This record gives sequence, C-alpha cells and structure tokens, in this order.
Amino acid sequence: MTASLLEPAAREWKEALAQVGHDLYHVPDYVVLDARLYGGTPAAFHFERGGRRLLIPLIVREIPGSELRDALSPYGYPGPVSDAAPTDTGFWRAACAALATTLRQTGVISAFVRMHPLLNPPSPVLAEAGALVRHGETVSMDLTVGVEEMWRQTRSDHRNHINRARRAGTRVVFDDWGRLAEWVEVYHDNMRRVGAADYYFFTYEHLAALHDAVGDHMHLAVALEDGEVVGGNTFFEYDGIATGYVSSTRRARGRYADELLYDSVRRWCKDRGASVFHLGGGKGGANDSLFAYKAGFSPSRHPFHTWRVVTDRDAYRRLVARKRPGADPADLTGTFPSYR
Repeated sequence: MTASLLEPAAREWKEALAQVGHDLYHVPDYVVLDARLYGGTPAAFHFERGGRRLLIPLIVREIPGSELRDALSPYGYPGPVSDAAPTDTGFWRAACAALATTLRQTGVISAFVRMHPLLNPPSPVLAEAGALVRHGETVSMDLTVGVEEMWRQTRSDHRNHINRARRAGTRVVFDDWGRLAEWVEVYHDNMRRVGAADYYFFTYEHLAALHDAVGDHMHLAVALEDGEVVGGNTFFEYDGIATGYVSSTRRARGRYADELLYDSVRRWCKDRGASVFHLGGGKGGANDSLFAYKAGFSPSRHPFHTWRVVTDRDAYRRLVARKRPGADPADLTGTFPSYR
C-alpha cells in the first residue's frame, strides 16, 4: 500500500491516469493552470493497494492568518477516480484513512472535493470519512441517439429559438481561435452584468494558455451575426465526454445565439464521436433558472455531490472558533470549510 501527495510532474500521476477512467479535470496541465487562478499549489492525492489506484486532483492553499493549509478541487468536476469498484469497501476505507493521514502530515487540515457526476457513483464509504453532500442534479445530452431524437428531446421553446436564430442568419464557427479575444469581451461584459465573483473573469491569457496546454481537447465555438461575435462556448472533449467550460452570449431582444450554440456544439461533438455532452447544473448545483434552462435540452440527469473531509479536527475546531465563533465546527454540510 502506498499513499502520497503528488506534484504535477510525478510519474505516479501519469501512471494512475493510464489505469483509471478519468476526465480532463484530472490531467496535470489543467490542475496547474487552475491553481494559478486560485493562488494555490497544484497537487494530487494518490493511493495504491493490491494493484488498484485512486487519484484526487487538489489545489492546496495557505489559510490566511495561520501556518496551516487546506485543499479544494480545481474548477469543474474532478472528484476521486479509481479502478476500484464503489462497493469495494476495504479499498475505499483504506484510501480515505490514507488521505486524512497524508494531508494532515503535510499541514492540510481540510479538503473540499467536487464529485464527477458522469463517472463511477461515489462509494458510500466517503460518507463515513467526512460529509457527502448532494446538491442537486446536472444535465447531459446523450449523443449516441440520432439527431432527430436529440431534437425531439429538446424543449419546444428552445427549438423555436434555435430555428429563429438560423432564420436570422446567426452562424456558429468552431475553433477559430483568432476570435477568442472578441468573445472574451462578450464574456466579461456578461460577468459584470450578473455581478460574478472575480474568479470567474477568466482572462484571454488563461484561456489561451489552457488551450495551448491541452491542445485539441479544448474547443471554441463562436456565434456570429453579420460577422460580429455575439456569443461563444468554450468546451472540453476528452475520452468521449464533452463538457462545457465557460460560455456567454451578448444579450439583446430577439437574439437566440445561446440556444443555437448548444445545438451546434452537440451536433459537432456527435459527428466527432463523443458519446455525451455534459452541460452541468445550476449555480452551486441548485435547481434554479440556469438548471431549468439546461434541462430544456435533454431528459438525462445526474446527481451532483461534494465531499468534505476534516483531517485535523482539533486544528479545524480552533480555526472555526477564532474566525467564525458562531459556526458549528461539527456541521460539515453548510459553508465549508467554516473558517473561510
């Protein structure tokens, strides 16, 4: 049995990905670039026993006003990935115990992990080692069905808007990366309009660096009206799974470029052999207007969980008492970690 906290260049990280099913969120290049946005250190917890492996991508951060650190998942749906079955309780209990010990020994007192809704369901053992919180559902499109069936599954108002966009002459262009800067302006305008947190203002430099790092696993679709970029989607394509990264459309009455983008991306990914297009869910996994909008494209739903682990209860309790005296350090289901 071995357990360690890996750096991105570690041989074990590459070997684990060659052995277990995973997504782009688990690839070192992605974790490195996302860690820059968070201001943390890219890492992965690696566990091996009896020929089975487990890997969890993490970003390790300093805790302000403390010599301690904590960890969280990169943006998206990284989750633990393993070739051990969720029902292999012996493996998962050993892995969870090793995770707590390994993180605690490196001064990391808590970990917040976003699960991947499309990969193996979480092992029930995770709830024993921390709190496994279900937030809601995400939406995916089944790209193995015919185009006619995908269209039938699409809600009537979305179908109407897609047809209106086509009649208006809106067109979608793929992988014209010379348009990235134009689309980033549209995206930032929309982020300002909705009052998004600073983290979500992904810059041109970050998106270009991410594309350079992962190559043909990342794509850009832009919607054009009279040659002007009015919307766009960045999305990943990895091992049959297409996943939206960030998207935004310039708002205007009678403009339906957003729906046309979703329809165009799913057709394009299907033609390239992808089996599923994961749209994600509402804000924080909530059943909100964003979820309802995505749900209009497909009936496929997936439970979305986060996993919260405290590795050093005494240190965690002291930090909560000092930074948020009214919070209950034993409650891991609300804001986590409670001291932030």
